[in-house]
Amino acid sequence: MCGRFAAYDEKAYTEFLTRLGVTADDHAMVPRFNVAPGTWCQVVRRVVADTPPQVKEMWWGYRPAWGKASQPINARVETVATSGYFKSAFQKRRCLVYADGWYEWDKATTPKQPYFLCRKDRKPLLLAGIYTERDDGKLGFAIITEPARGAAREIHDRMPVLLDEERIESWLDPDLTDREVLRNVVKHLKADQITYWPVSTRINRPSQEGDESLINPA
Repeated sequence: MCGRFAAYDEKAYTEFLTRLGVTADDHAMVPRFNVAPGTWCQVVRRVVADTPPQVKEMWWGYRPAWGKASQPINARVETVATSGYFKSAFQKRRCLVYADGWYEWDKATTPKQPYFLCRKDRKPLLLAGIYTERDDGKLGFAIITEPARGAAREIHDRMPVLLDEERIESWLDPDLTDREVLRNVVKHLKADQITYWPVSTRINRPSQEGDESLINPA
């Protein structure tokens, strides 16, 4: 799954938005080393094809205005295109979540040992997501997960879908609705680019968000 992530590299974030054609000055990053569900996050989406993407504040928790169920924070890649709860969003409301890394907990240890996972070269991660309009008119999102690949398998059986930046235009294209075409044109980040290390159990407390030492090896 993906239940916590970190987004803190202001320079990398600005450069990423600039490459997308987004005016980065309008979306300054506040470094966050422990982003938890049930908080507002900056998320990238494109509403109209052939126009620059937008950065929108979205609630990490997905529940359509018509939904009565809980607010899942993740959607499984195996069913996101066919589930009645997610299908419409997967077709027309895909998004990207910028991250510098994410956290997973090793369930084989007591207490569970948290780990920080990121790229070996420390470049940004682009997490695939979907979003919806909530009953209050604001937007909420979920991060899409898949079976863990590469080094991530040593920690957990699931991981976020990490997109290759060279193919994100297709992912954000609201006119691209055929899932088989999407499967062929959207590419994953290579699994061998991921590394990890153990971190302090202080990460278990969502209130611990602005402390950069949270990502230090424990």
